[in-house]
Amino acid sequence: MIKALGYGNTAATLPLDRMEIDRRDPGPKDVRIDILWCGICHSDLHTARNEWHGTTYPCIPGHEIVGRVSAVGAEVKGFKVGDTAGVGCMVDSCRECPSCKDGYEQFCYKGSVFSYNSPDAHLGGMTYGGYTNVIVVDEAFVLRIPDGLDPAAAAPLLCAGITTYSPLRHWGAGPGKKVGIVGLGGLGHMGVKLAHAMGAHVVLFTTSTGKAADAKRLGADEVVLSKDEEAMKPHAGSFHFILDAVAASHNLDAYTSLLGRDGTLCLVGAPELPHPSPAVFNLIFGRKSIAGSLIGGIAETQEMLDFCAAKKTPADIEIIPVQKVNEAYERMLKSDVKYRFVIDMSTLK
Repeated sequence: MIKALGYGNTAATLPLDRMEIDRRDPGPKDVRIDILWCGICHSDLHTARNEWHGTTYPCIPGHEIVGRVSAVGAEVKGFKVGDTAGVGCMVDSCRECPSCKDGYEQFCYKGSVFSYNSPDAHLGGMTYGGYTNVIVVDEAFVLRIPDGLDPAAAAPLLCAGITTYSPLRHWGAGPGKKVGIVGLGGLGHMGVKLAHAMGAHVVLFTTSTGKAADAKRLGADEVVLSKDEEAMKPHAGSFHFILDAVAASHNLDAYTSLLGRDGTLCLVGAPELPHPSPAVFNLIFGRKSIAGSLIGGIAETQEMLDFCAAKKTPADIEIIPVQKVNEAYERMLKSDVKYRFVIDMSTLK
C-alpha cells in the first residue's frame, strides 16, 4: 500500500484541506505516476460541493493530471520510469461493450470508472483524483505527454482540451466550415484555439465586450456580443457547427437560429439547472440538431495531445499552490481566470 497525500473535503459545506489516503501498489499492468501538475475543472467544484447530488465523501477531485512515471508493472510496455505521463477523466471501463471496443470508453455501457468519486474496484470505497502527490493507473488509461507540450499547460487538455476537440473533430470542423464557440472560459478558450488550428472560420459568442481582443488573440476571426440582437442577425442560418461551452442555463434558440441546413448545436457545458425547452420550429426548418458530447476515448485523447503539440495549442493557465484551491474555486465562479487554474502539486507537503 502506498501512503499518499491529498487535498480534498469531507462534506459539501467544508473547504478542501490536506488529508492522507492510500493508493494501491502497482500491479503487473499498472503505472505509478508522481503527480506534478493538476488542472482545476468546474466539475471539481460541482463534485466537491455535491451540486450534482452524487458525491461520496471524503472527496479528492482532479482529472487533469500530469506527472512523472516512477514505477511500472512487469507487463507494462508503453511507459518507462522517467516518462512524462497524463491521466484524464477515466481510469477504467468494462473494455468489453461495443463502446469500449470501438474506442469510446467514455460511453461504456456498464459505466466508466472516473478518476474520482467512482467505485474503486481495487481498494474499495471511491476513487481519488489528482489533487494528490501520486496515482496508480492501468496502462490502458495512461496517456503520453508529447515533448512539444509544456507539462503544466498540457494538464487542462486532458479535460478541457478533449471535451472541445472531440465534438469539433466529430462534426468536421475545418477549412470551409463556419464554427461558433459560445463562451470564452476554460472550455471555450480551447474551443477557439482548436477550431482555429483545424482551419475553420471561428466566431466567438460572448456576453462580455471586454473579451474581444483576447478571443482574437486565441484565434477567433470574429467576436459577436450575444445579447445584442442586431449583432446576431447577420449570422442567421450561416453556421455549420456551434459548440456551446457555457455551464449555466440559457436560451438555446438564439443559437439554433444561426445554424444553416443540417447544422448542429453541441452542448458541452453542464449547467446545474436545465436549459429552457428549445423552439422546435427552429430545428424542423433546416433539419438542425441539438447534440451533446462528453470528453473522448483514450485513443482520441492521445490524438488530441499530439495535435496540440504539433499545432502549439496548449491551454492558457494560471499556476497556483494547492493551498489556494478554495480561493481558486471562488475565482472560477466569477470567471476570474485566464483560462484554467493548474495546481503545482509540489506545494503539497
